[in-house]
Amino acid sequence: MGCLFPTEGLCVQAMHIGSYDDEPKIFELMEQYCIENNLIRAENTHKEIYISNARKTPPKKLKTVLRFKVTEV
Repeated sequence: MGCLFPTEGLCVQAMHIGSYDDEPKIFELMEQYCIENNLIRAENTHKEIYISNARKTPPKKLKTVLRFKVTEV
């Protein structure tokens, strides 16, 4: 889940599959990953990268990459 991006630095990201309304569950898993790996969020913002077209894809099949910056504790 953790990765290093040249332009963004150290981040945690996850692929969410499903309705946008269910994204908070994935953020909870990402926060738990941070706790288990001595990471903390560097800022409150996050990025969403939409892989699927919401106009053509059923909500249960939408794919979105969720990412936020972290620092090591």
